[in-house]
Amino acid sequence: MYVCSCFGITEQQVKQHADGGACTPRQIASACKAGTDCGSCVRRIQAILGRGACPRRELADRGQPALAELEDAA
Repeated sequence: MYVCSCFGITEQQVKQHADGGACTPRQIASACKAGTDCGSCVRRIQAILGRGACPRRELADRGQPALAELEDAA
């Protein structure tokens, strides 16, 4: 099922990025552009991500770089 119609991003793709460490809509957007055009999918992305544990969020809370691996992959 498509989550982001603007960029053709599926729920499975969002889950794959989340499994790879993207745990906020902004991090998902950095990984695949979902949510960066019309924005109508942002709430759906938030629902997919839920409120589970997030290693990157824990890094950010400690003031450490949380997106370095995503930036390196781009």
